[in-house]
Amino acid sequence: MARRSPPASLTLDRVVPNTNLVSSLSTALEREILSGRFKVGDRLPTESELSRTTGVSRTVVREAVAALRASGLVETRRGSGAFVAAQAAPPRIGPAVLRATLDDILSVLELRLAVEVEAAALAAARHRDDDIRAMSVALERGEAAAKDWRRLVAADLAFHKAIAAATQNKYFADFIDHLGEFAFPRRHLDPSAASAYGLADHQERIEAEHRAILEAVRQRDSALASAEMRRHLAGSRARYKAMTGE
Repeated sequence: MARRSPPASLTLDRVVPNTNLVSSLSTALEREILSGRFKVGDRLPTESELSRTTGVSRTVVREAVAALRASGLVETRRGSGAFVAAQAAPPRIGPAVLRATLDDILSVLELRLAVEVEAAALAAARHRDDDIRAMSVALERGEAAAKDWRRLVAADLAFHKAIAAATQNKYFADFIDHLGEFAFPRRHLDPSAASAYGLADHQERIEAEHRAILEAVRQRDSALASAEMRRHLAGSRARYKAMTGE
């Protein structure tokens, strides 16, 4: 296939700070491809060009292109750059979340179910007073964040890290640390995407689920704590799975 040059002018805007930069950029590039502005065989702008145009780091550009490659929209050629793939087609779930990213979200939530349900039970049995304080602070941070997406994700991570720490088994905490924000679905959505899928409306439900987990842990009820954690994570997985239309 002959190598095509990218369109003479880009319609990409600078990425808005305080959003998920990788998700925002990959969504913008996906929109350019699916609109037909970038056609099969076109070479995407270089890392430096995209970085300069959108105002993000080259690391963000590389991650965004990697997400597009994972979804099958682009292919990379050593020494030549990234090109729109022949099989590029509109994803089944729309541009808000790439199909590959959504599959990752569902898989990681499945993994978290296997680990964090037991962590909640152990936290209920073993927690210390400072663990309860850490969970409470994280919960308050989430409730105070309102619709500030980045603060919500950070608070969500802090809450689950506090539960892992309360097991008094450092490997549970290491597990959450290793996954980081990637494991939290909202990390992959910007507020407009969340609104499009009605996920922003679930914030109150998530807060209620967190409170239920905290109370079960505080009461040292291991069975209830694990049940509430399972309800929380399984509910989140079901909500995101619904985005696939399956």
